Amino acid sequence: MSNVKPVPASQSHVIMTELVLPSHTNALNSIFGGVLLSWIDIAAAISAQRHSKMPVVTASIDAMNFVAPVYKGWVVNLKASVNFVSKTSMEVGVRVDAENPITGECFHTASAYLTFVALDRDGRPAPVPPVLAETEDQKRRQKAGERRRQLRLQQRQERNP
Repeated sequence: MSNVKPVPASQSHVIMTELVLPSHTNALNSIFGGVLLSWIDIAAAISAQRHSKMPVVTASIDAMNFVAPVYKGWVVNLKASVNFVSKTSMEVGVRVDAENPITGECFHTASAYLTFVALDRDGRPAPVPPVLAETEDQKRRQKAGERRRQLRLQQRQERNP
């Protein structure tokens, strides 16, 4: 894989915007966590596909943190990008910001890290090009992603000795 040209982190950047409709909400008129999680998974999958240029599947979702509620009629902005690449897997970070369209107020509402595996034509894990961190923020996210991967592997070992 060392002869494969790294893909700039900016190539995997995704911005996705959704409007919270009544069908997306619970009895409190705030978005169901599962609806938001679905949008996060979609934004992250698009990011992983842009990076790998291959079909991808979700392998794990971790560090899913709901910070604040989002209400009916509000706008949800999701930003996703590949943070770290291993041999066949990619960690994608997603930040979710909510916007109250009446007041204009915007705030952080959720974050998550997802791992995707790229698949070849036969549906088997396929090698992924490395990610090229271009900015200091991308370099920081890449190092943090590598640490999270080590923790995920360690936790997997502890669950399945």
